[in-house]
Amino acid sequence: MQESSESDTVAYTVEDGIAWVKYNRPEKRNAQSPKLNRRMREVIDALEFRDDVGVLVLTGEGDAFCAGMDLKEYFRETEAQGLVGTRRAQRDAYGWWERLRWYQKPTIAMVNGWCFGGAYGPLFSCDLAFAADEAQFGLSEINWGILPGGGAAKVAAELLPFRKAMYHAMMGENVDGRTAAEWGLVNESHPLAMLKDRVTEVAKVLLGKNPVALKATKDAVRRVREMTYDNAMDYLIRAQEAANFFDNQGRKEGIRQFIDEKSYKPGLGAYDKDRAGSTTSQS
Repeated sequence: MQESSESDTVAYTVEDGIAWVKYNRPEKRNAQSPKLNRRMREVIDALEFRDDVGVLVLTGEGDAFCAGMDLKEYFRETEAQGLVGTRRAQRDAYGWWERLRWYQKPTIAMVNGWCFGGAYGPLFSCDLAFAADEAQFGLSEINWGILPGGGAAKVAAELLPFRKAMYHAMMGENVDGRTAAEWGLVNESHPLAMLKDRVTEVAKVLLGKNPVALKATKDAVRRVREMTYDNAMDYLIRAQEAANFFDNQGRKEGIRQFIDEKSYKPGLGAYDKDRAGSTTSQS
C-alpha cells in the first residue's frame, strides 16, 4: 500500500461557516502519526482566523474517528531515533491538542467510529463531542503493556466518575457511543446515519452566537475547573470586563434588542448578532 503524503493525512472543507476537518488515514483507522500530527497543526492554524469559518468540526474518514497512536510510526520508529525522536513526536502531537483546547472558534468532535487511546487528547480538546451509537471507545494501552499516557488517563479522570475512570483504564474493554454518552465522554450519541445532521444543527446554533462571548465562555469553563471558588470569581469578573471592552457594541446590541425592541428572550434564544453595529445610535 502506497504511503500517504504528509499533506494528504488531513482533509478539510469549509461549508456555510463550518470547517469539517478529517483525519485522513482510513487504511490505518486514522491512527495518528508524526506526519499527521504536523499536518493537523498546519490545518487548524490556517483555519483559526478565517472569516468564513465560525465552527470547527473534527472527525475521521471511513469507519474510524481515530484509533490512537500509530504503534509502528509513532512508537517504534521514533523510539529508534532515541530521546530526540520521541520528544519531537510528542511535541507534534501534544502541540496541536493544546492549540485546539484554546482555539479561537468553537470546536466539536464528531466521533464517527473507533476512538482509542491517543484520540482522547483531541476528543477532550474539543469543546463539545457527539458520537455515533456504533462508535467504539477504549483505553487499550493496558492490553499491550503500557499506561494510558498522552493525556488519556487525565481525560478519563476529568470526564468520568472515579470508579468508571479506573475500570475504563484498567480493564482495556471497549464501550459504545451510547455508553460513552451515559458516562460523560461525549455530550450525546446518535445513530451514525443521523450523526452529521445533529452536529450540523449544533454548529448552526453556535454560529448564531456572539463569537467574542463564545471564546470567553470556552476559556472560562476550562480555566475555572482548577480554581478555588474565590479565584474563579475574580477571574470571571476580569474576563467579563475584558470581553466587554473588546466587544462592547455587541453586548449593548443584545441588551437593546431585549429591553427596547423586546425581539428576543435570552432564556429562549440568542439576539441577532448580525445587526450589531447597524443600530449603534440607539444603544
